[in-house]
Amino acid sequence: MTLFSELGLSAKVLAAVEASGYTEPTPIQAEAIPHALERRDILGIAQTGTGKTAS
Repeated sequence: MTLFSELGLSAKVLAAVEASGYTEPTPIQAEAIPHALERRDILGIAQTGTGKTAS
């Protein structure tokens, strides 16, 4: 299991994520966020409601 705190988010973003009630990322979020933080292009495919937009 991956936690948002393990994804390399800034303290400010992590606080906002936690304040929004999110506790752990969905699989698409866990895969996409580290690449986004490296400023890489991402093409993700996942079902509706899996957190793609929030990534």
